[in-house]
Amino acid sequence: MLITRLRLKNWRNFRDVDVPLGPRGFVIGANASGKSNLLDVFRFLRTIAQSDGGGLQKALKERGGLSKLRSLHARREPEVRIEVEVSEAAGSEVLWRYVLAFKAEGKGQQRVLIQEEAVFRGEQEVFSRPTMDDRNDPTRLTQTYLEQISSNSEFRSLADYFASTTYLHLVPQLLKHGDEISGRMIENDPFGQGLLQRIAKSPPKTREARLKRIQQALLVAVPQFSELHFEQDAITGVPHLRANFKHWRVHGSWQREDQFSDGTLRLIGFLWALQEGDGLLLLEEPELSLNDAIVDHIPLMIDRVLRQRKKRAFLRQVLSTTHSDNLIAAVPDVESILVLEPGENGTTVRQANDQERFEVEHGLNPAEVLLPKTRPKNIDQMGLFA
Repeated sequence: MLITRLRLKNWRNFRDVDVPLGPRGFVIGANASGKSNLLDVFRFLRTIAQSDGGGLQKALKERGGLSKLRSLHARREPEVRIEVEVSEAAGSEVLWRYVLAFKAEGKGQQRVLIQEEAVFRGEQEVFSRPTMDDRNDPTRLTQTYLEQISSNSEFRSLADYFASTTYLHLVPQLLKHGDEISGRMIENDPFGQGLLQRIAKSPPKTREARLKRIQQALLVAVPQFSELHFEQDAITGVPHLRANFKHWRVHGSWQREDQFSDGTLRLIGFLWALQEGDGLLLLEEPELSLNDAIVDHIPLMIDRVLRQRKKRAFLRQVLSTTHSDNLIAAVPDVESILVLEPGENGTTVRQANDQERFEVEHGLNPAEVLLPKTRPKNIDQMGLFA
């Protein structure tokens, strides 16, 4: 499945959003325009849908409460609203539509209560809230049906799909210095701290096949690299990656992950995430620490890695934020790029307009056409800062 449309009201930077989504999406915009906040909508739904320790109230708490979630541009409209459409594949009819709206109670405990929750399968309504029972007992409106196993049986495949979303913004230092940091791991591991543990938990044959694909990419991208292996410490059981680099010695030089470059670790994490799971994959600036020549091939790598997966080829949806000219220049479909433009009434989200599509069709690449629209005004004055 994949999310084919997103509508938002009063979500963080965004007062009003209505955009189509495809199997691939690349989000561009100026700093603080809301790129990460746009992806956070899907993380929010993931937290709500998680049957183990999730729910609406937890999702709100993780973000500092409704006051930090609700758009500052929503002067007269206190309600936050999320609506998504989900299809079986790109171009197919809408399979599911989920609607969730909530706001502060406005009295007493100031609880956040659901104003509307609905699920449609195609055009048929599965349920709609508030119900009469909800109105008689408003505490029921602090929880969604999405998070309740007893209530979501008719649309559990949708709840499971939301819960399967993966977010990755890998921080290499968390892998390199895991033993020294030894702190608690953030739930859902957004920064890749638990990458080695996830690799260790994979079935041996699956792990070997995935690492073999990653090795093939590293042979091209990393100078002197020759082999990549997984191992577990015989005494402690701690998982490690070992890589061999060609050297003046006959058998080369072996290194563990704490000796890998940041770019190598980020590339390994990126390629592993592409092969892990079937839900929506959210990536933050995958180009960081990578050579421009590698960044040029990120859109192609995404498609090729997913194409190699058995049975479910191309069904996994990938949305990524980026600032990279090279990455956007290599995007084959300009329609897959979302442009964020801040304004006095919040950030707007749009696809390329007719003029921009015309320019791409007549020889310019998407980066030349769209990235100038995301650059801060008067940026040339930065050099005058003293």
